Amino acid sequence: MSWMNRLIFSGLVLLLVLMTGCTGIPEGIEPVTGFDVHQYMGRWYEIVRLDHSFERGMERVYADYRLKEDGSVEVLNNGYDPEAEKWKQAEGKAVFVENPTVGRLKVSFFGPFYGAYNIIALGKMDRKDYAYAMVCGPDRSYLWILSRTRELDAAVLARLVDQAGRLGFDTDALIYVMHE
Repeated sequence: MSWMNRLIFSGLVLLLVLMTGCTGIPEGIEPVTGFDVHQYMGRWYEIVRLDHSFERGMERVYADYRLKEDGSVEVLNNGYDPEAEKWKQAEGKAVFVENPTVGRLKVSFFGPFYGAYNIIALGKMDRKDYAYAMVCGPDRSYLWILSRTRELDAAVLARLVDQAGRLGFDTDALIYVMHE
């Protein structure tokens, strides 16, 4: 194999590793099983998150999920940037990594590049559909706690934050999202 072919091959292998590395799940963490995608569809409000550049400073963050005919999920994220005094929106697509009964998806907001969307806790409370969820990315630097309402019961939130801490997430760095 010539040096040029080796360079091209090495580049392709590196690209593949980078692309699949972003859709992984942290070691020691399991996605929920018995997942029902129909009960997950609809609006979710972000209650807490770990900081990351694509949502930095955002308030009133929520996402709408809609199941498409091909089995993928349309994702529409919205957040208010108080510094710019305007709403920002991102449209994406999520697909299952394993099978639809496992809460492990990958989501793309930029063409062929996907990021991990691992649902690691779910609860129903007094609803037919899921009422809250905890989601992580490919490593422990990404974490969100979501709710169907702008506020989550304090006891449920405390239990989820405690669970996140036991799983190795930096709960001292959590950002509590403002909702009006």
